[in-house]
Amino acid sequence: MPNATAEYVVTLRSSDKHPNQAAFINSLAKRKIVRAGRRGGKTVGAATLGLKYFLKGKRVLYATPTTEQINRFWFEIKRALEQPLYAGVYYKNETEHYIEVPGTEQRIKAKTAWNSNTLRGDFCDILILDEWQLMDEDTWDEVGAPMLLDNDGDAVFIYTPPSLRNAGVSKARDPLHAAKMFKKAQSDTTGRWETFHFSSHENPFISKEALGEITKDMSRKAYQQEILAEDDEIESNRLVYSAFNDQICKIPRFDLPVTWPVYVGHDFGPANPAALFVAQNPETGLFFVFKEYLPGPQGVAYNHVQEWQKITEGRNVLLRVGGSPQEDEIRQLYATHGWPIAAPFITKVNPQVEKVQGFMEHNKIFVFDDMINYLDELYNCLWEVDRDNNILNDIRHETKYHLCACARYLFSTFRPETGFGNKFRSVNLLRER
Repeated sequence: MPNATAEYVVTLRSSDKHPNQAAFINSLAKRKIVRAGRRGGKTVGAATLGLKYFLKGKRVLYATPTTEQINRFWFEIKRALEQPLYAGVYYKNETEHYIEVPGTEQRIKAKTAWNSNTLRGDFCDILILDEWQLMDEDTWDEVGAPMLLDNDGDAVFIYTPPSLRNAGVSKARDPLHAAKMFKKAQSDTTGRWETFHFSSHENPFISKEALGEITKDMSRKAYQQEILAEDDEIESNRLVYSAFNDQICKIPRFDLPVTWPVYVGHDFGPANPAALFVAQNPETGLFFVFKEYLPGPQGVAYNHVQEWQKITEGRNVLLRVGGSPQEDEIRQLYATHGWPIAAPFITKVNPQVEKVQGFMEHNKIFVFDDMINYLDELYNCLWEVDRDNNILNDIRHETKYHLCACARYLFSTFRPETGFGNKFRSVNLLRER
């Protein structure tokens, strides 16, 4: 009677909802470089990729400078291999962080490495260097590349663009060495290299609330690097709202006096209705963005109005404005529910943007630091570029910036009050209608 063969389940994380992660896991390129935001799913992706190689009998080496990344990677490996580990199919060494098939070269290992000396003494079929931006460049040149020669092995470089937060821990001689490698890889035409870029927002398994906590105290530059995963070479003039000075105008929440007038900007649409609530200090004329409304594809006009009335309860709403000139029916619908909305005084996008930029250039618009969706849009909104990287007059993916649209509609109704310093007045659109 033949011996029965035991089967054990290995549970890999699904990347179906994270297509960018799936792309680098499934890529056949010999050299891959991944530029991703914090908590963007890069280490989980690295673990899944390593496991796929390991299960094919390969030897996997994962190296990173930080204990935190080691622990995350090691957790994913043990979770996936729980059944065969429990059955004794594989040998596990917790101290050295490796799992192997005894008597073979099949192994997956995680180790700490900052430079060539800390990476020495091993060989592998695939080398994964995570937090590559923090490593000395000779980690790859002197040790990483040679250790792959015997097996014609593969390499994966994973990094988040370095910010000032990393300055004290990085061992890189050139802080932009990872960015330079990424740029060089982009120009490869042989198919040997492939590049991947995704932001923290593209990880479907992290909540907006968690991201909000991460980004709350970040500067614009740190946000671009650590969340959007934009290299330092990105020109700041591509940012539509580069005039917003978050060092001055992103502020902690405080109780707004109920006597301050309130203005509301609206962006319509059944899938993504949005509203931005702004209070104005009558003494200084300064504006304070204090509430964002972005419920997603739910509710009807009546329900939206009920929520807006709760937000503004006890306050004097002087103006509600929003929508394109063609959306008058929607404005009339809201008016029947007791929430009249005026059409914008300026109808074209770019002149509306210029109005917002003008206020921001003079630090007249303040945003509470818990307005995570609006701040996200401000930091992420870019001008489109052509093939030669020349900046165009169109906003990239303009229709997805709903709260920025609210601000455009609203602030295009204001103009400086001549002779009154910081004060502003609005065009009385409701009366003109």
